[in-house]
Amino acid sequence: MLNFTVGPVMSSESVRKIGGEQTPYFRNNEFSEIMFENEELMKEFVFASDDSRVAFITGSGTAAMEATVMNVFNQSDKVLIVNGGGFGQRFADLCNLHEIPNDEIKLEFGQNITQEILDSYENKGYTGFLVNICETSSCVHYDLDLISKFCKENDIFLVVDAISSFLADPLNMVEQNIDVVITGSQKALACPPGVSIIVLGPNALNRVEKNKCKSMYFDLKDMLKNGERGQTPFTPAVTILLQINQRLKEIKSQGGVESEINRISTLANDFREKIKDLPLEVKCNCLGNAVTGVYCINSKAEDVVNALKIDYKIWVNPNGGEIGNKMFRVGHIGDLTLEDNVKLIEAFKDLEKRGILK
Repeated sequence: MLNFTVGPVMSSESVRKIGGEQTPYFRNNEFSEIMFENEELMKEFVFASDDSRVAFITGSGTAAMEATVMNVFNQSDKVLIVNGGGFGQRFADLCNLHEIPNDEIKLEFGQNITQEILDSYENKGYTGFLVNICETSSCVHYDLDLISKFCKENDIFLVVDAISSFLADPLNMVEQNIDVVITGSQKALACPPGVSIIVLGPNALNRVEKNKCKSMYFDLKDMLKNGERGQTPFTPAVTILLQINQRLKEIKSQGGVESEINRISTLANDFREKIKDLPLEVKCNCLGNAVTGVYCINSKAEDVVNALKIDYKIWVNPNGGEIGNKMFRVGHIGDLTLEDNVKLIEAFKDLEKRGILK
């Protein structure tokens, strides 16, 4: 199998090897030291301040999204949400579920945020801003510098869901005044799904301390207290946390965040260049490095996706709804190479000869 989806993604041999080992006991100093290292490397990779903290949740990215909403906001807040697709809608749904007052910046599918759009929300009393910086459903990567500037000028608490963009696109918590960053194990960290990660800056920690979270499992105060001893309140996905540790150390040994972003950017640009001679089209002009939305000119996207899977053992991301007949997505994160891009392009060319891609 060759996996070009945007998660779960291809894992390195060293990460896969850990997955095949017996899961060790974890309530001991050995595991605590690994968790301390995980926390420090995560802070380093998002350029967080020294007094920031990291919470590791056994749960999908949505678990971290919900935990964040529950712990840093309450009914006295007024939150602004960028909603340009399925994951922006999820933040809106979570805020509504937990009765957090909110307004949505409704964007068309594939539309980027602009200064003109943000100007209409100036000085409206917003206390929080929620954005999935890479709206994976549409492949749009929103302008983080623009959002950061808006939040700083309006004194707004900024939460960035970087689940798909962490390690694929530049992000700096201190320089961009980001209070919370959310990511997950199954994206550019290239580990199995099951762990989501929340990095909390000083303002976020202050909010967590003052807030009352009506949840046992998602109480970040409890998670952070246990984190002081390198532990979690409840049994975590131990093996995945060991795999995350291996992966973080791999990235650091290979040149760190900048090197990993450059690697993924090279893969993305190479793919986008190679499909120019095919009956495929990239319409979005605000892509990040993690994923490319590919439109079929005269074919059904669903037919292309299924043929790749069945005939070539290559997986790409289908899209749901009406857009699923027109567009599929190709990820560039995980243990992929330029040679893998060639294999995918050769499969496209073969599909063209067969009349499936036209």
